[in-house]
Amino acid sequence: MHRLFLAIRPPEPVRDLLLDLMGGTEGMRWQDEEQLHCTLRFVGEVDGDVAEDLASALSAIRFEAFGIRVQGVGRFEQRRGGALWAGLAPREPLAALAAKIDRTCVAAGLEPERRAYHPHVTLARWKCGAAPVQPFLERHANLASEPWQVARFTLYESHLGRSGAHHEAVADYGCGGLP
Repeated sequence: MHRLFLAIRPPEPVRDLLLDLMGGTEGMRWQDEEQLHCTLRFVGEVDGDVAEDLASALSAIRFEAFGIRVQGVGRFEQRRGGALWAGLAPREPLAALAAKIDRTCVAAGLEPERRAYHPHVTLARWKCGAAPVQPFLERHANLASEPWQVARFTLYESHLGRSGAHHEAVADYGCGGLP
Protein backbone atom coordinates (compact mmCIF):
# COMPACT_ATOMS: atom_id res chain seq x y z
CA MET A 1 0.00 0.00 0.00
CA HIS A 2 1.08 3.56 -0.73
CA ARG A 3 0.09 6.51 1.51
CA LEU A 4 -0.11 9.46 -0.91
CA PHE A 5 -0.80 13.18 -0.94
CA LEU A 6 -0.37 16.08 -3.36
CA ALA A 7 1.28 19.31 -2.27
CA ILE A 8 3.20 22.46 -3.07
CA ARG A 9 6.52 22.96 -1.36
CA PRO A 10 7.43 26.55 -0.52
CA PRO A 11 10.85 27.76 -1.70
CA GLU A 12 13.78 27.70 0.72
CA PRO A 13 13.55 31.36 1.86
CA VAL A 14 9.91 30.83 2.84
CA ARG A 15 10.71 27.56 4.63
CA ASP A 16 13.50 29.40 6.50
CA LEU A 17 11.03 32.11 7.54
CA LEU A 18 8.65 29.47 8.89
CA LEU A 19 11.41 27.53 10.68
CA ASP A 20 12.47 30.75 12.43
CA LEU A 21 9.00 30.97 14.05
CA MET A 22 9.17 27.57 15.65
CA GLY A 23 9.74 27.06 19.32
CA GLY A 24 8.83 28.81 22.52
CA THR A 25 5.42 27.18 22.98
CA GLU A 26 5.13 24.24 25.35
CA GLY A 27 3.57 20.98 24.26
CA MET A 28 4.15 21.51 20.54
CA ARG A 29 5.60 18.95 18.13
CA TRP A 30 7.15 21.30 15.56
CA GLN A 31 7.44 20.25 11.93
CA ASP A 32 10.90 19.83 10.48
CA GLU A 33 12.03 21.43 7.23
CA GLU A 34 11.17 18.33 5.17
CA GLN A 35 7.55 18.46 6.31
CA LEU A 36 6.79 22.06 5.29
CA HIS A 37 4.30 21.96 2.44
CA CYS A 38 0.81 23.05 1.44
CA THR A 39 -1.37 19.99 0.94
CA LEU A 40 -3.62 20.19 -2.11
CA ARG A 41 -5.22 16.76 -1.63
CA PHE A 42 -4.64 13.94 0.83
CA VAL A 43 -5.15 10.66 -1.02
CA GLY A 44 -4.49 8.18 1.77
CA GLU A 45 -3.55 4.53 1.37
CA VAL A 46 -4.00 3.03 -2.09
CA ASP A 47 -2.65 -0.08 -3.78
CA GLY A 48 0.05 0.05 -6.44
CA ASP A 49 -2.32 -0.05 -9.42
CA VAL A 50 -4.37 2.89 -8.16
CA ALA A 51 -1.17 4.81 -7.34
CA GLU A 52 0.12 4.27 -10.88
CA ASP A 53 -3.22 5.22 -12.47
CA LEU A 54 -3.40 8.37 -10.37
CA ALA A 55 0.20 9.35 -11.11
CA SER A 56 -0.52 9.02 -14.82
CA ALA A 57 -3.87 10.87 -14.68
CA LEU A 58 -2.33 13.83 -12.84
CA SER A 59 -0.14 14.60 -15.86
CA ALA A 60 -3.27 15.80 -17.71
CA ILE A 61 -3.88 18.67 -15.28
CA ARG A 62 -3.32 22.12 -16.76
CA PHE A 63 -3.23 25.36 -14.80
CA GLU A 64 -1.81 28.85 -15.11
CA ALA A 65 1.20 29.57 -12.90
CA PHE A 66 0.22 31.89 -10.07
CA GLY A 67 1.75 33.83 -7.21
CA ILE A 68 1.12 33.16 -3.52
CA ARG A 69 2.63 34.17 -0.21
CA VAL A 70 2.48 33.29 3.45
CA GLN A 71 -0.08 35.48 5.20
CA GLY A 72 -0.95 35.17 8.88
CA VAL A 73 -1.17 32.25 11.27
CA GLY A 74 -3.98 30.27 12.82
CA ARG A 75 -4.95 27.02 14.48
CA PHE A 76 -7.14 24.00 13.95
CA GLU A 77 -8.48 22.41 17.12
CA GLN A 78 -9.91 18.97 17.63
CA ARG A 79 -10.89 17.01 20.71
CA ARG A 80 -7.59 15.16 20.79
CA GLY A 81 -5.27 18.06 19.92
CA GLY A 82 -4.70 20.49 17.12
CA ALA A 83 -2.31 22.22 14.78
CA LEU A 84 -0.71 25.63 14.32
CA TRP A 85 -0.46 26.80 10.71
CA ALA A 86 0.72 29.61 8.47
CA GLY A 87 -1.90 30.73 5.97
CA LEU A 88 -1.38 31.16 2.22
CA ALA A 89 -2.93 33.85 0.05
CA PRO A 90 -4.60 34.40 -2.27
CA ARG A 91 -6.80 31.38 -1.64
CA GLU A 92 -8.55 31.24 -5.02
CA PRO A 93 -5.79 29.87 -7.29
CA LEU A 94 -4.82 27.26 -4.69
CA ALA A 95 -8.45 26.21 -4.26
CA ALA A 96 -8.90 25.98 -8.05
CA LEU A 97 -5.82 23.76 -8.37
CA ALA A 98 -6.95 21.62 -5.42
CA ALA A 99 -10.37 21.20 -7.10
CA LYS A 100 -8.75 20.06 -10.37
CA ILE A 101 -6.65 17.56 -8.46
CA ASP A 102 -9.71 16.33 -6.56
CA ARG A 103 -11.64 15.79 -9.82
CA THR A 104 -8.68 13.81 -11.18
CA CYS A 105 -8.59 11.70 -8.01
CA VAL A 106 -12.32 10.97 -8.31
CA ALA A 107 -11.92 10.02 -11.98
CA ALA A 108 -9.17 7.60 -10.85
CA GLY A 109 -11.68 5.90 -8.53
CA LEU A 110 -11.07 7.69 -5.22
CA GLU A 111 -13.71 9.24 -2.98
CA PRO A 112 -14.13 13.02 -3.36
CA GLU A 113 -12.67 15.31 -0.71
CA ARG A 114 -15.47 16.27 1.69
CA ARG A 115 -13.70 18.95 3.73
CA ALA A 116 -13.56 22.60 2.67
CA TYR A 117 -10.14 23.54 1.32
CA HIS A 118 -8.07 25.82 3.56
CA PRO A 119 -4.60 26.55 2.14
CA HIS A 120 -1.95 26.48 4.85
CA VAL A 121 1.42 25.10 5.90
CA THR A 122 1.30 23.17 9.17
CA LEU A 123 3.91 24.42 11.63
CA ALA A 124 3.23 22.30 14.73
CA ARG A 125 0.83 19.80 16.25
CA TRP A 126 -0.26 19.12 19.80
CA LYS A 127 -2.13 16.33 21.52
CA CYS A 128 -4.65 16.15 24.34
CA GLY A 129 -6.84 19.19 24.69
CA ALA A 130 -5.97 22.85 24.39
CA ALA A 131 -2.44 24.20 24.10
CA PRO A 132 -1.20 27.66 25.10
CA VAL A 133 -1.05 28.92 21.50
CA GLN A 134 -2.68 32.36 21.86
CA PRO A 135 0.63 34.19 22.54
CA PHE A 136 2.13 32.59 19.39
CA LEU A 137 -0.91 33.61 17.33
CA GLU A 138 -0.77 37.19 18.60
CA ARG A 139 3.00 37.47 18.12
CA HIS A 140 2.83 36.28 14.49
CA ALA A 141 -0.59 37.59 13.41
CA ASN A 142 0.96 39.81 10.73
CA LEU A 143 3.32 37.17 9.36
CA ALA A 144 3.92 37.65 5.64
CA SER A 145 6.49 36.36 3.17
CA GLU A 146 7.64 37.58 -0.18
CA PRO A 147 5.43 36.16 -2.95
CA TRP A 148 6.58 33.21 -5.03
CA GLN A 149 5.37 31.57 -8.22
CA VAL A 150 3.60 28.21 -8.16
CA ALA A 151 4.22 26.45 -11.46
CA ARG A 152 4.19 22.84 -10.25
CA PHE A 153 2.84 20.47 -7.64
CA THR A 154 4.21 17.20 -6.33
CA LEU A 155 2.83 13.73 -5.61
CA TYR A 156 4.34 12.53 -2.32
CA GLU A 157 4.41 9.20 -0.57
CA SER A 158 4.33 9.44 3.20
CA HIS A 159 6.18 6.81 5.23
CA LEU A 160 5.10 6.69 8.88
CA GLY A 161 7.69 5.81 11.50
CA ARG A 162 8.39 6.16 15.20
CA SER A 163 9.99 9.56 14.70
CA GLY A 164 7.10 10.85 12.57
CA ALA A 165 6.33 10.94 8.87
CA HIS A 166 8.97 10.99 6.14
CA HIS A 167 7.79 12.41 2.80
CA GLU A 168 9.23 11.14 -0.47
CA ALA A 169 8.55 12.98 -3.74
CA VAL A 170 7.18 10.50 -6.29
CA ALA A 171 6.48 12.83 -9.25
CA ASP A 172 6.40 16.53 -10.08
CA TYR A 173 3.76 18.03 -12.37
CA GLY A 174 4.30 21.35 -14.14
CA CYS A 175 1.57 23.88 -14.85
CA GLY A 176 1.49 22.66 -18.46
CA GLY A 177 0.68 19.20 -17.11
CA LEU A 178 4.08 17.73 -17.90
CA PRO A 179 6.10 15.98 -15.18
